[in-house]
Amino acid sequence: MASTELPEFRDWSIAAVRLLQGVVYADDERPWNLVLAAQTQLATYFARLGLLLVVDEPEGLAYLRQLTDDEQPAGYEQLPKLYRRTRLGYDETLLAVLLREALRRFEEEEMHDERCVIDAADLFDQWRGLFPAHHDEVRARRELSAALAKLEDLGFTRKFSDEPEAWEIRRILKARLPAAELESLKAQLVRAAGERGRGERARDVDGQ
Repeated sequence: MASTELPEFRDWSIAAVRLLQGVVYADDERPWNLVLAAQTQLATYFARLGLLLVVDEPEGLAYLRQLTDDEQPAGYEQLPKLYRRTRLGYDETLLAVLLREALRRFEEEEMHDERCVIDAADLFDQWRGLFPAHHDEVRARRELSAALAKLEDLGFTRKFSDEPEAWEIRRILKARLPAAELESLKAQLVRAAGERGRGERARDVDGQ
């Protein structure tokens, strides 16, 4: 079997792999600094794969997204999709809106903490308040837990502590749910909350 000669190693390859794995945040210093130092090379490399490199220095994050059909040059429509859009159900969409609102309040209060963290008890109080009074508490906790697990898989949240239970809201949620959409989507969900019509309100988000 003929051996394959690899090209000379470049440090930005580390950043490329990390970006393919998910969001790169500024607090992960080495890959973040490599992204900043090699934006041109990375953007060119990923463009050939039909991916757009997004680097948001003020927010301290970098990520990849699939080029839309309108953004793709001729011929690129032949590329297989690396990332598929994930349809969030009613519960996951509602939770995403609650967390996005909490992140907005956190930023408006100009907190000095680098991370936006919400206690699970406070989150459940907000969650429970959106459902009819007769809605079973055990069921509500189960649904919230399932929705949190789904958003954690998507990288929107991560467990911050167990005792007391708390969750960090990751800043990528801002990119996936822009403020312009927030109020409209929130109003739709609140109106639908009494009906609890699963599937009547859902949202597509980019997944990795």
